[in-house]
Amino acid sequence: MKIAVCVKRVPDSEARIKIDASGKAIDEGGVKFVLNPYEEFAVEEALKLKEAAGSGEVVVISAGSDASQETIRTALAMGADRGVLLKTDHIPLDPLPVAKALAAELAEGGYDLIFFGKLAIDDYSHGIGPMVAELLSLPCVSAIAALQIANGKGKAEREIEGGVEVVEFPLPAVLTTDKGLNEPRYPALRGIMLAKKKPLDVKDVALETGGLDVLSLSYPPERKAGRIVGEGAAAVPALVDALKNEAKVL
Repeated sequence: MKIAVCVKRVPDSEARIKIDASGKAIDEGGVKFVLNPYEEFAVEEALKLKEAAGSGEVVVISAGSDASQETIRTALAMGADRGVLLKTDHIPLDPLPVAKALAAELAEGGYDLIFFGKLAIDDYSHGIGPMVAELLSLPCVSAIAALQIANGKGKAEREIEGGVEVVEFPLPAVLTTDKGLNEPRYPALRGIMLAKKKPLDVKDVALETGGLDVLSLSYPPERKAGRIVGEGAAAVPALVDALKNEAKVL
């Protein structure tokens, strides 16, 4: 089984983010970047499928600057076989140009499955995986929380409001992964050392500008300081009044 996993380099969710002088991007100085957490589930699922099959190849693909090589190496340390970097100095906000570049790379790869994370935690875009599926004319199941593959077919579960949706599909297919699908493994020291020797192809690409642009970034408004309205049962009327007339949630 040949599997591709498309990954993205994103700021650590615990990093303290500052807006740069342009007001349109974050200041990357001192910010730790990591493999997008939703793609950790994708890498793990690809590795589990390869291990269950007893053979195959897991290829990790990313679009970004040279710094994205570190992100790919993280996936290689987890156990992926090789990486491909589509090198570009700028990732547009519009997901379509990125999807086109990835689809062009994936088109001739002969992959049985193509994994993406459900979303990227930096811009919360859900679009690239389904866009790639459409560009490649492949079936797509998004936000999967369980997966079974057998006899050239797949069955996936998606968590929906009030229940679970079960979807069957033929291979090849594009899947985007959600929390709960698995528990991603931590790269062991041996895997980290081996990752340095695994092949990583760097290919220069020119992405279209796209139809979206960042006009400005701003910090969320500061929360107002809380106050104590009283103690015990005597405070209930004051609390209800504040919730109704000040917070307006009642």
